[in-house]
Amino acid sequence: MAPFTLAIVGAGPRGVGVLERIAASAPELLGDRGLVVHLIDPFPPGPGRVWRYDQSPLLRMNSMPEDVTMFTDETVVLDGPVEPGPSLSEWVELVRTGRLDAEIPAPLLAEFAELSVTSFPTRRLQSQYLGWVYRRVLASLPPGVRVVEHASRAVGLRDGSPQEVRLADGSAVAADAVLLTVGHLDAEPDEPAGELAGFAAAHGLRYYPAAYTADVDYRAIPPGEPVLVRGFGLAFVDLLLVLTEGRGGRFEEDPCGGLRYVPSGREPALHVGSRRGVPYHAKTGYRLRGKPLVLPRFFDSYTVDKLVALPRELDFFSDVWPHIAKELAWGYYSELFTGHPERVELDFAVFADAFADLEWESAGMRELIESAVPSEVDRLDLGLLDRPLSGLRFGTGEEFGKHLREYVEADLARRANAEFSADLGAFMALLSVIGQLPALIGSGRIAARSQLSDVDGWFHGFFSYFASGPPPRRLEELLALHQAGVVSFLGADIAIEADHARRAFVATSGSFPGEVEAPTVIEARLPDPSVRRVADPLLRALRDAGELVEESVTSNGTRLSSGRVHTRVSDSRLLDRDGVAHPRRFAVGPHTSARSAAAFTRPRTNALPFRQNDALAREILRLTR
Repeated sequence: MAPFTLAIVGAGPRGVGVLERIAASAPELLGDRGLVVHLIDPFPPGPGRVWRYDQSPLLRMNSMPEDVTMFTDETVVLDGPVEPGPSLSEWVELVRTGRLDAEIPAPLLAEFAELSVTSFPTRRLQSQYLGWVYRRVLASLPPGVRVVEHASRAVGLRDGSPQEVRLADGSAVAADAVLLTVGHLDAEPDEPAGELAGFAAAHGLRYYPAAYTADVDYRAIPPGEPVLVRGFGLAFVDLLLVLTEGRGGRFEEDPCGGLRYVPSGREPALHVGSRRGVPYHAKTGYRLRGKPLVLPRFFDSYTVDKLVALPRELDFFSDVWPHIAKELAWGYYSELFTGHPERVELDFAVFADAFADLEWESAGMRELIESAVPSEVDRLDLGLLDRPLSGLRFGTGEEFGKHLREYVEADLARRANAEFSADLGAFMALLSVIGQLPALIGSGRIAARSQLSDVDGWFHGFFSYFASGPPPRRLEELLALHQAGVVSFLGADIAIEADHARRAFVATSGSFPGEVEAPTVIEARLPDPSVRRVADPLLRALRDAGELVEESVTSNGTRLSSGRVHTRVSDSRLLDRDGVAHPRRFAVGPHTSARSAAAFTRPRTNALPFRQNDALAREILRLTR
């Protein structure tokens, strides 16, 4: 019998993760039939595009090496076998001590030698780990399974038996099954962005739409030119380094504390703002000090089942958020009470019993917290955490800049001080919530508008802002750049308009009066998911043929598009315009209906991506029979 052929389009961490699960389950499910896996990607297998070695050495991960793994462990609930392997931190130590063989490029040797479990590695170092993982997967392939690499882009897919994947180099791959590991979809600008881009083209200005920072060429921006930057998250952090240190400036230790920036003279003048008007919170630099957290506690499978059983559609903020908020508060106060008992006035067991019986934001809950936690600084205020500039208005940009400096300094101090480890308790609870949400989302019980606006929009934005921020040094560098006059802060709720009379872009905000004029705008974020505006030629061709469609969320006769690739969440099969699942086409990634962002994750967390990879690999292997 001829071998079964699988084409995996996208050989980054997600594609390799599925390949690892195929290798693990093949001895059980493949039988005597051979399997040939075609990995199709113009970028190196393992790192793929985002984690490729060929990018700026200034760009870093926002995770510590002990929190990064590509391997399953005993906590992961799956049907296939667990195949443990080293985390990034463990891999570095194994290579350093000669227990694993890996060739480290000369530019990384110093970083490799100094890396600790609490460092924030460069993306180029992560590239080396992912490349090693791929080679280990190849070495683990059971008899009858082999991999063929195609360093080219997939541009077309013809249905049939077998299917035919057309590549940009003119070749084609015949495949019995096709898996698209789509990642974050590159997208053409939406209508508002298109108008700004058209205005820029008409007047000799520059407009950079949302994109992955490492893929954008910013060399056309002249030194000293004012630039409006919309976005204060991780894409902005990357941009900040590319346009400053990447242009020859340098950071030095200030004898008075913090960092000092020495400009090269080639930097533009960056004016940054966003909806919140503040940068993402820095990652914490400490561990929990109290007793092990009991998670999930108030947003668990039992709670999800109760919500799903309600005889009506759910609204996220009124029905779901109170349970999530209570879970975050439980993680926070569990650590505060057991890790810092001197700062509370109630025994934790007594507090926990009372806390469990009270609804979130009820008068009784507020009274309990106020009586048990005397200092307001030690109380969790989720509203203030989400919108720290709400209700604040300053007379001038300089006044606002002073306030924001103090805000960032306070955040850095808090995230570096283990006295505030309760914040890490809330962070761990938030990770637990992320693990429980898919079951609720998959039930289809959340109202369409609330699903897209509140869950996909606000909540995932809040998660990124609170839990997925930059390494602390990046915010120290931001303060140094502000002190040097290279960066200024625009504030919250910024608006950018095309001023035809002045032939310039003009920005205003809700934080102070006045405006800033500039010839350049940069959208410092990744594109929102959009099949309608997708830039990838393969996905675009499938969309135009009706073989790949944009997911619609429907409730009470309301039908709204999420922008994501429509897949059947139970088995990752691709759905067509008629809602029919293709028997031999699959797609997985953050911009599919599964909404699974991370290709790698923390060890020992029963990570959802690993569970999805395992189920998908076994579904594909069953096709071979």
